[in-house]
Amino acid sequence: MKIGAVYPQIELGGAPEALDALGRAVEEMGLDHLTMYDHVVGAVHEGRDPPLLGPYTENDPFHDPFVAFGYLAGITRRIEFVTGILILPQRQTVLVAKQATDVDLLSGGRLCLGVGIGWNYVEYNALGQDFRSRGERLSEQIPLLRRLWTESDILWKGRFDSIDHGNIIPRPKRSIPIFCGGASNAAYKRAAHLADGFIFAGKEVHDVIADWQLMQNLLIESGRSIDGFGGHCLIMNGQFEALGAVEAADSIRRWEDAGGTHASVVTMGKGFAAAGQHIDYLHEVKHRTQ
Repeated sequence: MKIGAVYPQIELGGAPEALDALGRAVEEMGLDHLTMYDHVVGAVHEGRDPPLLGPYTENDPFHDPFVAFGYLAGITRRIEFVTGILILPQRQTVLVAKQATDVDLLSGGRLCLGVGIGWNYVEYNALGQDFRSRGERLSEQIPLLRRLWTESDILWKGRFDSIDHGNIIPRPKRSIPIFCGGASNAAYKRAAHLADGFIFAGKEVHDVIADWQLMQNLLIESGRSIDGFGGHCLIMNGQFEALGAVEAADSIRRWEDAGGTHASVVTMGKGFAAAGQHIDYLHEVKHRTQ
């Protein structure tokens, strides 16, 4: 099983030197990948109707994953880069295909594109996209991305996107793996039909294992093989925060025993004020998994 880390964006204040330090440390300590969350717009929660239900506010900083991964591709040689998840329906599909292509080419084929629908309607409105149709749009975007990455002449007339005999150049040397994320039955069903894997977040590992079994049952019902379908668990508690190092290592072992293929260790929520403290925690978890 591949083991990596989640970049602790909201605790490092958007500092470029922290991104550099974490990227180098993940590579040097022998972890397999770095996962990054995604938000373009932070929003004030107070006074909203309907309320905003997600965990992040106008005070939480986020790097753009494609830009950050482009930088990290230049200072690393081995680790993979995972968007966990990119909120795809609020973005232009063709532009995402282009950005993902460049990251994958510049990194030597090290990108895994995790995608989902998000929760922040203020963000959707600011980016000029419809929040209510985001699930339907994501289901259309995934097959379009794959065509953009592999075909030289695309005629596409969908509900949300259209291309009149066009393409992107350069294209990646492979079809970049797409993992879905989320916590709903609709997200699991979408992944069973369209994705290469699933990213589980916001739950402790015993609950993720139950969802993983549901995911596998849906794959079988869809006529797809479980073999080759990725299961990526973000190692955390139910509040999107880090576990103790011993508990995190135990969760990784339990996830691997359940057939998980990827795990990313969350370091946020421990009160760490500096990048070095996050790195030390990752070292401890890695040591306890050996």
